[in-house]
Amino acid sequence: MTSDTLGKLIRRPESGAFLGLVAVLVFFVLFGSTRFLQPAGAASWLNVAANLGIIALPVGLLMIAGELDISVGALVPAGSMTVAIISGYWGLPIWLGIGTALGIGLLVGYINGTLLNRTGLPSLIITLGTLFTMQGFVLGLSVIFTGTVSVQLKAEQSGAVAKFLFGQFLGGTFQIIIIWWLLLTAGFYVFAHMTKYGNWIFAMGGDRESARNAGIPTNRMTVVLYMLSGISCTFVGACQAILFNSAQVSSGMTFIFNSIISVVVGGVLLTGGFGSVIGIFFGTITFAIVNQGIYFTDFDRNWSSAIIGIMLLAAVLLNNNFRKMALSASTGKK
Repeated sequence: MTSDTLGKLIRRPESGAFLGLVAVLVFFVLFGSTRFLQPAGAASWLNVAANLGIIALPVGLLMIAGELDISVGALVPAGSMTVAIISGYWGLPIWLGIGTALGIGLLVGYINGTLLNRTGLPSLIITLGTLFTMQGFVLGLSVIFTGTVSVQLKAEQSGAVAKFLFGQFLGGTFQIIIIWWLLLTAGFYVFAHMTKYGNWIFAMGGDRESARNAGIPTNRMTVVLYMLSGISCTFVGACQAILFNSAQVSSGMTFIFNSIISVVVGGVLLTGGFGSVIGIFFGTITFAIVNQGIYFTDFDRNWSSAIIGIMLLAAVLLNNNFRKMALSASTGKK
């Protein structure tokens, strides 16, 4: 490998995320037990990464486009409760429950994108409002429809096909959603890095007004990205309901900051215009390993949040250096 090729690899957005992942793996291999990389141990962080990663992918694209989506914390329980109420409490077909859950994700995403386009308010404010609104709807309607905030969904109500596709354990430990995560990562990679739509997303994050003046349909792309985020969240919620045979209105809030942390660790800038799907993939795995890896060490579990915070700051500094190297290399070429 030539020095020029190595330099190009180092300057890629996902380079910092990959090095961070390697460092975290080495750290927990040295200070943890060998169980960390064995099937049962790997499943503990891969399952977390898969559920979080499906949400982090569209959230990351939104951040590359210069926007945020805080409403993910309410859409995950909205998806799980919708499936549990329709197919578990009311006994209607599971595919109706799944379809309704996905439809709710699309609708809320459409509302987020439309409000952002028409009001010009910051996406943080709009999606924060949507978050609390959806939380209220999920809690209130769950109590009205079922009289409780926790609903069961029996395995026989899910059906063999839905259970096989969305709610089974592979090898007894790995959730089937890992396969969906890998497939969606490949799909998002093609969308973001091999089509004109990906170029539009990066242009929007660089300068939205310039992108609009260049003929890019920024309003339409904003709605599409928020709809992708919404349906991804409710898909994860539906899978969780089918897997665990129950749903609760209180689940999902941790996905808000965990997804943002994963995306930032993956090399995406909060200011937009810089990042990659592969970087988000690496960042999600890194976060999941840190989140679960401490249980394989002798460290006090109370330090887990501190470790995650330090990791986030280190990742931001590392990724910022890689971004500067990339920018200096691009501006240095004539």
